[in-house]
Amino acid sequence: MGDSRETSAPNAFVTGYPVKHSRSPLIHGHWLRTLHLAGSYRAVEVTPEDFPAFIAGLKDGSSDFVGGNVTIPHKEMAFKLADRPDDLSEELGASNTLWLEDGLLHATNTDGRGFTANLDERQAGWDSTDRAVILGAGGASRAVIQAVRDRGIREIHVINRTVARARELADRFGPRVHAHPMPALAEVMQGAGLFVNTTSLGMDGEEAPLIDFSPLAGNAVVTDIVYVPLKTPLLAQAEQQGFAIVDGLGMLLHQAAPGFEKWFGKRPKVDEMLRALIIADMDGH
Repeated sequence: MGDSRETSAPNAFVTGYPVKHSRSPLIHGHWLRTLHLAGSYRAVEVTPEDFPAFIAGLKDGSSDFVGGNVTIPHKEMAFKLADRPDDLSEELGASNTLWLEDGLLHATNTDGRGFTANLDERQAGWDSTDRAVILGAGGASRAVIQAVRDRGIREIHVINRTVARARELADRFGPRVHAHPMPALAEVMQGAGLFVNTTSLGMDGEEAPLIDFSPLAGNAVVTDIVYVPLKTPLLAQAEQQGFAIVDGLGMLLHQAAPGFEKWFGKRPKVDEMLRALIIADMDGH
C-alpha cells in the first residue's frame, strides 16, 4: 500500500511574489508531521505575468497540486480566475485559498475567519460590543471589516489618512461601516469595545504614533494584524494603558486551518506548540 499512497499523496502550495518569507510551509509542515499524513506543502514563487498560466496548470491537472494558498500580490487575480469563488471571496474581490473539487477550481478567503478565531481564542467575549474602530483601509482591512460586520457588530468605524479609501470600503461593506479621516480617531473611539490596527505602523521596529486609548470602553480589546514584532508598539501602548491586547500571530495560524482540511482531509489544531514553533522562527531571523 505504501507505494500507491506515496504517489497519490496530496501536494499543496503557497504562491506569492515574493514568497520566500512565507511561514505557511512551516505551519502546514508541522501539521502534516503531527497528524502523520502523507503529502507536501511548499512555496512556489510566481510572477504576476506567470500567474494565469500557473492557475491554468492547476485546473487542467498538469501541475501535481490539489490546491493551495495565495498571497500578495495574487489574491485578486486568484479570485478572478477561480471557477467557483464563494460569497466571502465575491464580496472581498480576493481569495487566499484554492482547492480542486469535481474538476473545478473553488476559492474562499480565510483571513476573516482567522481574525475572529484568534480573538475568540485569546479574548472570548470581544464581540459583545456595538462599536469597533479599524485603523487603515488597505487590502488587509477588507477581510477584517467583513468578519467584524458578520459577527454582528453594529457600528464599524474605519479611519484612514486618505478618507476616500475608507469611503470605498464603507460603500462595499454596507451601512454599518463608516469612513473617517485620522483627526476623527479620538471621537470615534468613544466607548468602542474593539480597536484593530490593519496598517503597517510599528512593523519591523518602525516608530509608531502615540495613541491615547482612554476613550475606549474599559473592557475593550486592542488587536494588531501585524505579528512582527509580536508585541507591536501599538499593542505595547494599549497594554500600558490597561487594555486587553491580542497579537496578530493567531490570525496567521487560524487562517491556515480551513485550507489544510480541504487539501489533506483532516482538521488541524492551532495550539501552543505551533505558536512556539513560529515564534522561534521569528526570533531566528
